[in-house]
Amino acid sequence: MFREQMKSLEEKMGKTLQNLEGELSVLKAGRANPTMLDRIEVEYYGSMVPINQVGNVSTPEARVLMITPWEKSALKAIEKAINMSDLNINPNSDGQVIRLVVPELTEETRKNLVKIVGKKGEEAKIAIRAIRRDAIEKIKAMKNEISEDDVKKGEEDVQKKVDQYIKKVDEVLEEKEKEIMTV
Repeated sequence: MFREQMKSLEEKMGKTLQNLEGELSVLKAGRANPTMLDRIEVEYYGSMVPINQVGNVSTPEARVLMITPWEKSALKAIEKAINMSDLNINPNSDGQVIRLVVPELTEETRKNLVKIVGKKGEEAKIAIRAIRRDAIEKIKAMKNEISEDDVKKGEEDVQKKVDQYIKKVDEVLEEKEKEIMTV
């Protein structure tokens, strides 16, 4: 029973961590990163598909993203999707490829991004704590079936896992903040 609880706990916290990493990857840190485009979808043959499924995304320079569509007919649709996104970067097309030049960040913008990173990190920690609370409640609900020592051990195991994931969240945040503040 505990194994199932721990497996479920770890899956939920893993998803929370993945979600945080996904949200942070979209934030511009003054450098071009292909993951910035992951959430942008392009209308392609009547359906919405991720931008990386209609072309190759590369970073030829530190602040330049280059999108090479597999079909030239997709060029306009990709441009339109980028313009409609919240990236605030104008695409430059030469008829073959689209280039996105990521602007350098000002000190003020960097500090604001660090605040956003901290806020998203705190949201992830709150989600992990809620997962912990649910897991401990389930363990306590089983106290009629198991001994008090097992309940205590279960709670301690849950807390150890939670501490591991909180530490991972802190590491992800620290890495992103460092990336943002590096000029």
